[in-house]
Amino acid sequence: MTQEPLRIVFLGSDAIALPLLGWLAGEGAAQARLVAVFTQPDRPSGRGQRVHQNPIKEWAIERGLPVFQPERLGADAVAGVSGLEADVALVVAYGHILGNAFITAPRLGTWNLHASLLPKYRGASPIQTAVASGESETGMTFMRIVPELDAGPVADVERVEIGPLDTAAEVEAKLAAASVPLVARALSKLAADALACAPQEHSLATFCRRLAKEDGALDFGSPAAVLAARINGLFPWPGCSVEIHGQQVRLGLADAIEDVRTGSGPEFCTAVQNSGPDPIPGTVLGADAEGLLVAAGAGVLRLRRLQRPGGRMLSAAEFLRGFPVNRGTLLPSRPMTALLR
Repeated sequence: MTQEPLRIVFLGSDAIALPLLGWLAGEGAAQARLVAVFTQPDRPSGRGQRVHQNPIKEWAIERGLPVFQPERLGADAVAGVSGLEADVALVVAYGHILGNAFITAPRLGTWNLHASLLPKYRGASPIQTAVASGESETGMTFMRIVPELDAGPVADVERVEIGPLDTAAEVEAKLAAASVPLVARALSKLAADALACAPQEHSLATFCRRLAKEDGALDFGSPAAVLAARINGLFPWPGCSVEIHGQQVRLGLADAIEDVRTGSGPEFCTAVQNSGPDPIPGTVLGADAEGLLVAAGAGVLRLRRLQRPGGRMLSAAEFLRGFPVNRGTLLPSRPMTALLR
């Protein structure tokens, strides 16, 4: 006997879910049928503060799906899900806290994809915080939603590597793609009533918060590896910046040379030799073929991509051709905020 596709109500507001939605509407249609989409209300954004539809709403409207945008998921939303005869509610970066009445409305429950390897990095910025913390691996976790934030039992995970030059943007794209095989496995087991969950080890939980522009400050007294991870983890939002020649220059990519003896190339060797025995953290040492070299509390920070106000993000070589930064320039430090709470 052929299994009827599960009736899915989707809740999400962020473009990270688009690859998964594309799969559900295409190859995954044999397993699941999208019957409605819940997403955040339209809000003003950008310099002109014009009201825009988010990418999830645009995707759903293009395919003729019912779209609901409540300010809160109250009794009307619960009744709506019940009326749709939903088997499963699937949540990806929705932005609302779900009450127990909504969680229990679908026949097979409400499930969430969280962009970390739980119990690490519960909360609002798991991708950015994992990269900024210097992790070499993260993943998507498929978990049953409970009233406590990101604390539900875990059914499955899909792991992804964080490469040494990955920013949060690259890692987000990897996680978006990883959602597809993860959900494919989970829905198959849900339909067969064979999806097992394991409780999280709550004592190991870490919590990340919503990020703000102030989080882009850099203290060059920190080790170069810490600074590089911070720059990469906070790109593109909120982005790290540093004042150079009176302008706030945005940083798009960096890496660390933790032991100057491992640096290569004549430009790097010359820069380090000419820097003196103990340069002040934040001192520009020069540039090599890959980036602008800056003394840190330990090691050398290499700034690979930079952007002037009103300009484009450029490779260091392109940037320095139009915006020279002399050896010996001291980049000011600012206190760095903690990303975990």
